[in-house]
Parts: sequence; structure tokens; C-alpha cells
Amino acid sequence: MENKSIFQLDHHIQKNLCYTRPFYRQGRKFTAIKVYTINDESQHLIVCGVPKLNLFEELKEKFSLFGHIKKIIFIPEYPNEDFTESFHVHYKRIQSARISKRFLDSLNFFGGILHVFYAPELELQSETRQKIYQRQVDISYRTRKHKNDPTNPDIEPFISK
Repeated sequence: MENKSIFQLDHHIQKNLCYTRPFYRQGRKFTAIKVYTINDESQHLIVCGVPKLNLFEELKEKFSLFGHIKKIIFIPEYPNEDFTESFHVHYKRIQSARISKRFLDSLNFFGGILHVFYAPELELQSETRQKIYQRQVDISYRTRKHKNDPTNPDIEPFISK
């Protein structure tokens, strides 16, 4: 994996914020509109915008709050802004990556704004297979749970009198 060079792709570029969303759809803060499928999400994250202040340990500590990290490595060849660095973070579980991306993207980190994004192109074939299998298991569990739900109208239909 370390031999594989990492270069910037279209999905790595941060999207502009959406200011035209209707008021009832707008949350507390403005966000970019982007839809993720299971293939777009990954255990692998790339973190850009880390100031060049030897913050490896601080970054590792911040990301380890959200789950077990398999590895975190510096990416020297990735295109950066001046005086910033990029890192590759590989989580053990995809849910940990989802949560850390949600909370750490656009975070002010020692004066730099972090840009955290998924890097599914770094996944091994076995990791992709496991990710899709886990999604199938989760969906089948939710489907079974919904069928047994007492508020499900298919179980006990409502008949008005």
C-alpha cells in the first residue's frame, strides 16, 4: 500500500457551500450538497490542511477519539497549499471513518482548516468486498427488525369504523 502513489482526484476537491437551499431544509450551518453511496465511503481517509508544525501525534490523538486506527501516514507527494501537509488515515471500521469525517471536516486545527474526505481508491479488493457484505448484513437486520415492529402497518392494518 505504501508503494502506491496517491494523487488528487475529482472527488478529493472540496465543494462549495449551498446557500440556495430552502429554509426548512437548511440545518444550523451551511453545507455542500453531496450524496455518498456505499462505494464512495471508505475506511481510508485523506486529511489535508494540517499545518507543517510536526503535528503527527496531535493528529493521531484527535482521530483516535473516533475509533481504532490501523495506520496513519504522511503523504509527501500529495498536492497541498503552502505550509500544509496531508495524511492518510486508515480506520479498522468504516463507521469510525464516517463519524470522524463528520466531526473533523472543516475543523480548525492549530490554525489550519482540515479537509477530510474518503479515499476508496486506496481500498484493497478484500476491504471493498467486506464493506459491501457488511452493508448487506445491516440492511437484512433492519428489514427483519422492521417486519417485527408492532407499528408496522403490514402486520396490523388500521381499519376505520
